Amino acid sequence: MTAATAGALAGIRVLDLTRMLSGPFCGMLLADQGADVIKVEPFEGDAARASTNGPYLPDDSLKAFGGYFQSNNRNKRGLAIDLKHPEGRAAFLRLVDGAAVLLENFRVGVMDRLGLGYESLHARNPKLVYGAIRGFGDPRTGASPYAEWPAYDVIAQAMGGIMGITGAAPGEPMKVGPGVGDIVPAMLAAFGIVAAVRHSERTGVGQFVDVAMYDGILALCERIVFQHSYLGLVPGPEGTGHPFICPFGLYPCADGWVAIACPTDKFWRALCRVMERLDWAADPRFASRAARAAHRTLIEAALSEWTGTRRKAELSRLLGGQVPFGPVNTVADIFADPHARARGMLAEVEHPGSALKAVIAGTPVRMTETPGGVWRRAPILGEHTAEVLGECGFAPAEIGALEAAGAVRQWRVGAAAQGEARDDG
Repeated sequence: MTAATAGALAGIRVLDLTRMLSGPFCGMLLADQGADVIKVEPFEGDAARASTNGPYLPDDSLKAFGGYFQSNNRNKRGLAIDLKHPEGRAAFLRLVDGAAVLLENFRVGVMDRLGLGYESLHARNPKLVYGAIRGFGDPRTGASPYAEWPAYDVIAQAMGGIMGITGAAPGEPMKVGPGVGDIVPAMLAAFGIVAAVRHSERTGVGQFVDVAMYDGILALCERIVFQHSYLGLVPGPEGTGHPFICPFGLYPCADGWVAIACPTDKFWRALCRVMERLDWAADPRFASRAARAAHRTLIEAALSEWTGTRRKAELSRLLGGQVPFGPVNTVADIFADPHARARGMLAEVEHPGSALKAVIAGTPVRMTETPGGVWRRAPILGEHTAEVLGECGFAPAEIGALEAAGAVRQWRVGAAAQGEARDDG
């Protein structure tokens, strides 16, 4: 039994028309759990394949894609089709007939102009779950005044509220490092799609699933909403601490930084014991979480002084397992951490054109009966065109005719075929 057939979503076919990060990450989550995700691309391919979106392994002779594309499109098969070509569109509609899910992240109206909007596809396949990720959502579920605006991660982070509470000091907003403006909406969309598939299987009726990147980040920042509605506050950048809890944040040490959190009295007393400050454990100024928050300046200064003379390894021995604690890791630290290997979070995959193994982030969702996982590298553009069409009832002669007409494209092994594919990329 392969990882794909062992996945909880085995047997569910997903047509993934998405580009760049938000949509591909959503499709990847579904593929990791066993869904048959077909990466549907135009002849020029997803823009994430572009040479500017590497990086490439040092011996990569093909450069079909780099690490960015590999990381977010693993476990998928690849189909190259021209949806603007009448025969390409007709072939795609036949694929829709057997699909459980369609996923796209185009701007509002793009699929409708192709004659492939939700209403048209729903009429053809009533069970189809149609997932869309857009910057500001789709008018079908709520007409935003920004519906026509293009959006990327940084825009969602700015407008959704996360930048407004991230930074070293008030008035200095900061972008969060990873692309959470893409990835959080992708996670929410994957959840919504699975829920809608469950409904479709039970009732025979599909539906439109819509996630706005703005909404996804706002949901992530739920705390600012109740702070404003309950207290009238407009929270600003909070540095590395927490507005309600102390200690709860980052503290310097001799070789970097560590995170320490004491949200309960039990953990506070444990920290006092390790620091040999039993007087603090009995001090009424620090007797409750609210009291400790009121004296945060004193606590944080003393704690920073204590951690500052010690190295991460010593602090790990002293605090690990006693209070919520962790060193601030670089990616090099993560590669050396036994946790990452034990949990399968550093997954090795083949990379076409290279003799080396690539390492990408693994699957964080772990299940005992249907483990899923990472078992297939990302596809070369058009690598599985004939395979997928054949499974959907197209005879070899039909596939050849579609290719001759310029409606679909296949990738073939061989330098000439690779060069032709690259010229169109």
